[in-house]
Amino acid sequence: MGGFRSLFGIGLVAGLIAFWLPIVVHFVKIGGVFETPAPTLLGEGQGPIRIEDTIHCEDVHHYRPANLLFTACEDTKDTRFDWFPGLGHLRPHPPARGSIHVIDPKTFKSKRLAFTNFEGSFVTHGIDVIEDPTQEDAVYIFAVNHLPNPEYFESSEPSENTFKARSQIELFRHVLQSDSVQHVRSILHPLVSTPNDIYADSPESFYVTNDHFYRDGTMRLIEDIYPRAKWSSIIHVQLTNLQTSDATAGIEASVAHYGLWNNNGLGHGRTKNEVVISSAMGGELYLADRYAINNTLSVHTTIPFTTVTDNPSYYADPYRTGSDDASGFVVAGISQHLKLVKTGKDPNGLDPVQVWYARPQPDSSKWETKLLFEDDGSRIRTGSASVLVPIEPENGQKKAWLFVTGFLSDSMVAVQVEL
Repeated sequence: MGGFRSLFGIGLVAGLIAFWLPIVVHFVKIGGVFETPAPTLLGEGQGPIRIEDTIHCEDVHHYRPANLLFTACEDTKDTRFDWFPGLGHLRPHPPARGSIHVIDPKTFKSKRLAFTNFEGSFVTHGIDVIEDPTQEDAVYIFAVNHLPNPEYFESSEPSENTFKARSQIELFRHVLQSDSVQHVRSILHPLVSTPNDIYADSPESFYVTNDHFYRDGTMRLIEDIYPRAKWSSIIHVQLTNLQTSDATAGIEASVAHYGLWNNNGLGHGRTKNEVVISSAMGGELYLADRYAINNTLSVHTTIPFTTVTDNPSYYADPYRTGSDDASGFVVAGISQHLKLVKTGKDPNGLDPVQVWYARPQPDSSKWETKLLFEDDGSRIRTGSASVLVPIEPENGQKKAWLFVTGFLSDSMVAVQVEL
């Protein structure tokens, strides 16, 4: 009997090791436990160039038809450390009033757009920008807005099913080169519970990630550290009315994909129907096909990285040839994510950044990944989105300006990189 118990104990220990070891190894790697930041050395004229008036801009998009960058910013350095549901920061704070900015990548100047027909709080997160199909020089901008829930904060005894955040999506329209952005409508639906980023395919149709199932507490922490906690979802939203002032009206929503770990950022891929999805704590990008017939997504490719991955973007090389194509996916992340538990609430904290670039290897199903830029957090903090803007090649060398921003960064920066 003693031998049986001994064998059973050994088997139990072996089983526990087999179960937990891969989880611990992955968490140590993605969390950056042994990562030492090695800030990228930049030569003369390579930056970094600080983009003024871009405080806490979590996402950035390059609208190639007009060669302009769009971003949504918090505009103040204090509110996000108390109130930002994306980090689980849910302490009451005076309502924030963020803004939408247009950046000229040639002059590195940011222009803050004035709001038309839009009042109240605007706590920014992910965005998307698409062309207005009825007007060539206009765009639609979708933006996450993390509003505090008045039913919780104005109630003396809120119920356990009343949540602190009541996040919604805002839809804007902007005529290029103008100084304002017009609010079209707000979008509020129960399926859009913890929105992070947006992929729009028309003014009436978009996808949005719920990065967590649980909004706070122990279960949210488990979602972050346990790879099998694949409870996050991607929701498709169809708008049947762009004229309504009722945020809940004219909306049809459905689950487009379920079962990824901590799905986070969304981006447009190589084709009209390819969607790029990031798993933040998984440290992976997923390439998925979009099916218009039922608005679902199907993952067909996984690209692994060694750091947390946030909002992805696709760089289409305008100077590509049959033998030299620098097109690829760009994704920014935090290289020491475990420290964010402490630094995420510290206005003076430093959060190291890595920006990765991935392109398919010729005649192979494998992907080549390259570290484009790294910082210790002093030049750019919490890299959460990045885009490449091409530079005309010199002597056959392809270069681009890399714009990097973060949800806790004092300003967006631009650095010149070789591809």
